[in-house]
Amino acid sequence: MDPVFTGVGVALVTLFDDRRQVDTDATAGLAARLVELGADAIVVAGTTGEADALDDDERLRLFSAVRAAVGDTVVVGGTSAASTHQAARLTARAPDTGVDAVIARTPRGLADPTGYYRALADAAGATPVLAYHFPAVSPPGIPVEMLPSLPVAGCKDSSGDPTRLLATVDSYAGPVWTGNPALLHMAGALGCAGGILALANVAPELCAAAFAGDGDALRKLTPTHLACERDFPRGVKQLVAERFGTSEVLRMG
Repeated sequence: MDPVFTGVGVALVTLFDDRRQVDTDATAGLAARLVELGADAIVVAGTTGEADALDDDERLRLFSAVRAAVGDTVVVGGTSAASTHQAARLTARAPDTGVDAVIARTPRGLADPTGYYRALADAAGATPVLAYHFPAVSPPGIPVEMLPSLPVAGCKDSSGDPTRLLATVDSYAGPVWTGNPALLHMAGALGCAGGILALANVAPELCAAAFAGDGDALRKLTPTHLACERDFPRGVKQLVAERFGTSEVLRMG
């Protein structure tokens, strides 16, 4: 199975104006800037993008705007939702925006995600669906042993668990992207497809170098990574604002 992309994808922040309205143009402009700095893909309206605070139409407008702004760079649309029905509804509309793939986190409390991903794959048609394991946000996440049977084109693993990453690579033949920058070096060594990272909003160059095996780059990322984790997503927004002069406004919280 060929990956939708390889390298470092940005888990893009969503920018809001002072009234907490989505600033679609500014968000797309940030995506374009990050591509200029070497990002290999842009993931729109995921966890970092405060997707839970966005309605379907806002997400779809973001998908379209980012698609238009980044040329041939891969764009992945986040279609996670609290229920299978909601996620499938958004997933069915996403391909019309030009996204190359969609990614969906499992709903909270869903022990067996098979039916969920089957519904999303049916809704997406020819557009690839990526699974998303993030047990800290949507427990219990995706059991490793179920991954090979899911109708998906790869998996993002944001558990931050190196043992889990090892088990996934050992048992699952599809593409895997780490969602934790601390595991970038390990992911590269294991032959993972890449990373999908909030930190790539701030330092895509260092993220790419760390994935390629640069230990110094990984060490340089550490303070920024810890700052992002301490107050998420506020910490990410603040760091992005420091580098690019963007809005720090949150809709979550």
